[in-house]
Amino acid sequence: MAFSTTEQSKDGTTDQPTGPAPRPRLHRPRPRLHRPRLHRPRLHRAWLIAAVAGAAIVTAGAFTTVPGLLVTPLGEEFAWNRGQVALAASVNMVLFGLTAPFAAALMDRVGVRRVVGGALLLVSAGAVLTAFMTRPWQLVAYWGVLIGLGSGCLTMTFAAGVTARWFDRRRGLVTGALSSSSHLGQLLFLPLLAGAVERHGWRPPVVTLALVALAVAALVFLALRDHPADIGVKPYGAREFTPAPPPSPGAAARTLKVLAGALRTRPFWLLAGMFVLCGASTNGIMWSNWAPAAHDHGMRVTAAASLLSLIGVFSALGALLSGWLTDRFDPRRLLTVCFALRALTLLALPALFSSAVTAPMLLFVFVYGLVDVATVPPVIELCRRAYGTDGPIVFGWANAAHQLGAGASAFLGATARDVFGTYDVVWVALSAGCLVAALLATAVRATLVKVE
Repeated sequence: MAFSTTEQSKDGTTDQPTGPAPRPRLHRPRPRLHRPRLHRPRLHRAWLIAAVAGAAIVTAGAFTTVPGLLVTPLGEEFAWNRGQVALAASVNMVLFGLTAPFAAALMDRVGVRRVVGGALLLVSAGAVLTAFMTRPWQLVAYWGVLIGLGSGCLTMTFAAGVTARWFDRRRGLVTGALSSSSHLGQLLFLPLLAGAVERHGWRPPVVTLALVALAVAALVFLALRDHPADIGVKPYGAREFTPAPPPSPGAAARTLKVLAGALRTRPFWLLAGMFVLCGASTNGIMWSNWAPAAHDHGMRVTAAASLLSLIGVFSALGALLSGWLTDRFDPRRLLTVCFALRALTLLALPALFSSAVTAPMLLFVFVYGLVDVATVPPVIELCRRAYGTDGPIVFGWANAAHQLGAGASAFLGATARDVFGTYDVVWVALSAGCLVAALLATAVRATLVKVE
């Protein structure tokens, strides 16, 4: 055995040990320290659901602007007057509104995916049949009834239901985004449809829209889900898991019961009256009469369609901004500002029309577009505050009033043009209506009421 000794130096300190040197240690490579990977949170499924819902609303929105593009070609081919084409548009808008509350209750009974997918198939069938029509009543039956019923299931009521199920936070923002989706259909399809009508006639664009609806229906059946609990997740921003509610029996009876209860409350009458005027001054007059009104002043159809598409762009931005503001400010004040600005733009419109696209017209497009759909998020929020879980259905009935006003405006606006030879009186009347709506907004009291 080997020993190691130490020697003491003169100053008393101990020297290093003597004896055999220790064995050199073998060099072992230091293990690499792997930094733990940071697991980024996965995108919540609610955002995918919102995107699929937005695609369905975009598709339905594309169909709403087509009647305005068909006025001239149908008149040239079949010698139909504007009132006959506007009648189909009016029926479409009325059914678009009346279907919404029943569709909301039906989604609670049989599921969102089935209702939305079936609605897109119905819209596609109506468009295909329209391509083979030869009589005015067929336009009313196919475009007015079938597409009106199908697109009525894909309204802002559908958006309100999706937001209520899948989001606990960011509801206003998501509602604004889905509200803008309908007008995004104008941005994506309207200029293309207008150019296609000029080059190839009106039938190929209509069939193309039918194929788009079929493709989106397939996407809905693959990706859309009825409730977060169906895939085992919580609503976005929620702290607790929410079980899926059981199917609600008697969808039609529940819809009518909620309406009967809402009719006995003051907020509903104010919101519905406000939305009648809102529908008359937006999609009612614009979607079916904008292109003919611009054509009266010598503007080409493609230029008019591009301006309407640009309104859709700013409508999308306005809806997003409105949703963000609704989360932060009093919805009633927001509605008052929106209606007041809309009144001013419509009052100035007769002086802005010309054969060319001018800077003042672009300013009109910008301001009018920003407030076009900006009324939807505040009204949805007021319905939620006032009627709780029945809020989406109550909003569906308010939206039905919106579409009644839109349908009346589409038909009466075209009739006034035939009688007076100009749309000027229409713009002035709608401006006055918007001022009345601004006053109604200030009178709403959004305290929770019991609906029986």
